[in-house]
This record gives sequence, C-alpha cells and structure tokens, in this order.
Amino acid sequence: MDSEEMLLRKRLGELADKAYNNSQYLFTGFLSAAELDIYYHMERELSYVPVTVSGGTADCERVMLRFGSKELCGYEEHFPIQCIEIAPLVEKFGEELGHRDYLGALMNLGIERSTLGDIIIDGKHAYLFCTEKMAPYILEHLDKIRHTSVRCQIAERVPESTITRLERHTVQVSAARTDSIIAKLYNLSRSESVALFRAKRVFVNGRLNENNGGQLKPGDRVSVRGYGRFQFVGVSGETRKGKLNVEADLFC
Repeated sequence: MDSEEMLLRKRLGELADKAYNNSQYLFTGFLSAAELDIYYHMERELSYVPVTVSGGTADCERVMLRFGSKELCGYEEHFPIQCIEIAPLVEKFGEELGHRDYLGALMNLGIERSTLGDIIIDGKHAYLFCTEKMAPYILEHLDKIRHTSVRCQIAERVPESTITRLERHTVQVSAARTDSIIAKLYNLSRSESVALFRAKRVFVNGRLNENNGGQLKPGDRVSVRGYGRFQFVGVSGETRKGKLNVEADLFC
C-alpha cells in the first residue's frame, strides 16, 4: 500500500466518522476509477454510514462520494456539483478540441484535479462537471483553449446526446474472456490486453479487475484507462467456425 492510498483511506475514514457522529453530509472531491476502487475495498468497513455516488450524471466516470442520508441527517442535501458549458466565442473559428486540450487548459489555471469531474465533448462544445466552489473561478478565468477563445456559462441542461452516446460494436472471439473482448474492441494483441490488467488499468463497474480471464455479465461497464469505456451487451451468436459474436456499446 503506497502513501497516497494510505492518505485516501485515512481521509475516507475521517469523513465517514464525522458524518456519522455529527449527523451531517460530507463529500469527497471527484475520485478517479482507481480511487473509487479503494473506497470499494473499504465499503464493509465504512458500512455504518450511508454512502451514495454521483458524478453529475449516471454515465460519469469521475465521481464524488456523499457520506450521510436523509435518515441519518434529518434533511436532504444534493451533491455540490455544477455543470459548465464551454463554447467557442465564434463558432466557425472554433477548433475541434479533444479531452486533453480542455483538461490541459484547466490545469494551466492551477486547478486541482479533484475539483474537476468528467468533460463531455459535443462537437465544438464541451460540458464540464466541477465542484460548486470551483465553478465561479472557471467561469471567470477560462477564456482560451489552444488557439480558440471560449466563453463559459452554467449549463441550463446537459443534452442527452452527450450523456448516452453509445456505439454498438460486434467482435468475434474464441472465448468470451474479458481480455479477449478488450483486445478486439481496441485492436490490441492478446499480450497487450493482458498487460493492461497487470498494470491495473482495467475497472469493471468501478472496481479494479485483475482477472483477465474472467467473464463479463450483460450490463457490466468496463473502463480501460488510456483507451475508453464500454458496456458489455452479451454474446449474440456463434459463427460456423465456432467463434463467438460478442456485442458491446462503446462510449463515444
């Protein structure tokens, strides 16, 4: 266990104790998949206090933990998450920006990663989930990404198309092993796929998965750090040569 994991474990324990003892809601910052997995390993240990998870929408990968409940605290408190729409000042001159471009511009403002959630890109616009405390700073200071001047405003709503954009893929595998499916979906060799498990870069339903030979269940969500996310649909049939047709929805 490294020092960062020890610090996070200590912090989660402190939040749980304080929320329970004071009957108040407490929140983490946005957690990565690896950090969320650390919580899941502590879930039983912290089961004396109710915990809920949210990143702004059901499909968000970076999420906050909320310690407390209406039953414990006597009132309801929503997650302190704000959604900001980022758009070019002049649409026709806006660049086609990627996730790294948006994140790099935010990091250059000296913003801590834990205050930022998912960045969902929709054409030349992006929707950024962040903490309510950080939102005013971003609205005031984020005015350029690469060569594109941008404007920021609180999003009136997050378009459904940016949340649920899934693309159905069908691949053929000899066996419905997790490593085989990942290899086919991301055009990797079998050894490259296995290496991702050894490097602790594969998460299933938010939990670290080191069993590359395991089987997925329909509805399982798989995150492969550095490659993307997909939702396993299932085996749809078998070819004449005995290969399995496997379907998965890739998050775009």
